[in-house]
Amino acid sequence: MDFVLIQALSGLASASSLFVIASGLTIVFGVTRIVNFAHGSFYMLGAYAAVTIVPWLLEFDRSPTLFFAGVIASALVVGMLGVVMEVLLLRRIYKVPELFQLLATFGVVLIVQDLVLLAWGPVDIAGPRAPGLRHGVYILDQRFPAYELFLIFVGPAVLALLWLLMHRTRFGVLIRAATQDREMVGALGVNQAMLFTGTLFLGAALAGLGGALQIPRVSANAHMDLSVITEAFVVTVIGGMGSVPGAFLAALLIGLLQAFGVLVFPKITLVLAFLLMAVVLVVKPWGLLGKPDVASGRAVLPEGILDPRPLDRFGKVLAGVAVLALLALPLLDDYSVKVGTEVLIFALAAFSLNFLVGNGGIVSFGHAAYFGLGAYGAGMLVTKAGLSMEPALLAAPIAGGAAAALFGFFVVRLSGIYLAMLTMAFAQIAYAVVFQWVEVTGGDNGIVGVWPSRWAASREVYLYLTAALSIAAILFLTRVIRAPFGATLRAARDSAARADAIGIDVRTHRWLGFILAGAAAGLAGGLYAFSKGSIDPTLLSIPLSVDFLSMILLGGIQSVFGPLAGAAAFHAVKDQLMPLTDHWRLLLGLAIIAMVLAFPRGLAGLRRRAA
Repeated sequence: MDFVLIQALSGLASASSLFVIASGLTIVFGVTRIVNFAHGSFYMLGAYAAVTIVPWLLEFDRSPTLFFAGVIASALVVGMLGVVMEVLLLRRIYKVPELFQLLATFGVVLIVQDLVLLAWGPVDIAGPRAPGLRHGVYILDQRFPAYELFLIFVGPAVLALLWLLMHRTRFGVLIRAATQDREMVGALGVNQAMLFTGTLFLGAALAGLGGALQIPRVSANAHMDLSVITEAFVVTVIGGMGSVPGAFLAALLIGLLQAFGVLVFPKITLVLAFLLMAVVLVVKPWGLLGKPDVASGRAVLPEGILDPRPLDRFGKVLAGVAVLALLALPLLDDYSVKVGTEVLIFALAAFSLNFLVGNGGIVSFGHAAYFGLGAYGAGMLVTKAGLSMEPALLAAPIAGGAAAALFGFFVVRLSGIYLAMLTMAFAQIAYAVVFQWVEVTGGDNGIVGVWPSRWAASREVYLYLTAALSIAAILFLTRVIRAPFGATLRAARDSAARADAIGIDVRTHRWLGFILAGAAAGLAGGLYAFSKGSIDPTLLSIPLSVDFLSMILLGGIQSVFGPLAGAAAFHAVKDQLMPLTDHWRLLLGLAIIAMVLAFPRGLAGLRRRAA
């Protein structure tokens, strides 16, 4: 009984800390509808600001007052950085779809990571312990850290302060009103620019407060941002986008689930929160305390694919030149052949994603899951079952398509940001299973020895094999886009209600489209496994999914073949930037932001504009 109580208190402390972070994300989304991937960066900056400010203050007097003054000062500094991001970036993308916003804020994540490394270096920085809270408290003969006990009360205190702010101040009333109907608030003459700026200050300050409060527990490090943002997203989505009480309830559930889950289900600790998220969204599509209008106030997508007709004469010439250039790569060197093979593979993966996003209106934040599962399906048949490359490659699209069939059955029941977040949840579940099932998948070490058959062992032959399979899959998906089935998907994308009214089974069509896209991504993953000779869990990771999204946006989401150009350009730029400088994240982040701001229609859009 004593042990159970201590575990419960540990879970409550974690839940309280998680709520402080997630409450800021919830408020920002509720008002601005921005899916702020950079919220984790503000959390990290709060920790780094605290390990800088707090020790300096404690040099004057090692008192609890100065410690917490430093924590609050750190939160305020981060809040001002949130204002800077809002003024310089977010004001320019409030009207664009969530997909572009996510990528723009992910660009901020990359920039902040490099700036943190420049300012504080790569070594973890330990913060001071909280004066007056360094001791342990005995509860039923069990010792429990006093600082952890203090954190338990921080969450409810922040919830109470936010309630007072929302119900007793004009600013808070405007936040609540904007969460319910942002357009009406603007029509009543409220200065939306000031409201959004104030909201970003509050949200960033809460993230910074969450990070600053962690310094007695964990060292400040450059990986804190991505480690916390997924959990913050899970809390926000489970509670209901825009609902602060919902975020508090979700944080409690996740904190306690993780505290006791590590005892009951030690093998699936990484997946528990995402399983809960998936179950909640399937049962309550708007979250525990969310409302449908919060998520459906604006379209998720731009127009999508505008013209599915065959290529014009110039496009055919360009495609022919690209194919000839690929065939001529063996005349150069092995490195060029390697890059060409990878470009073909990523082009297929990006094309399959745009089949979902541009043609079907289904935004997937976890498309890498099907790419990675295809790679693991092929790789494990070779290394575990002793099969050759040929049947393993056949199994790759089956593995990707089967996973897409399972996940898509639940995904297509949702819409908007909740649909996108459920794709992320399923991707993280797949990642966690691969990462923790060490006996089968090798865990984070992955699997080596995934080699092609002897006849395809040379780089040149494997390039031609990859080209044949990738181009065939792309042409097949292109045929589907131009077929009645593709037209039906576009009709459902543009207006699901009208499509349903004329007798189209929208859900079934989207599900079948999801399976096709997952199978194509699985084939790309299988080809990638044999090109590298090894596989690991990063092939299912969220950053790789973001790479695929960047490829389709760079190429042009409104074009059928734009993602192919986007994949080539993105991979070429990343391949050239990373070896040249240690600050490739900074350059890549700036490039992503420039892409979103300067030419949201991508390379294909630039070509149409020039024409």
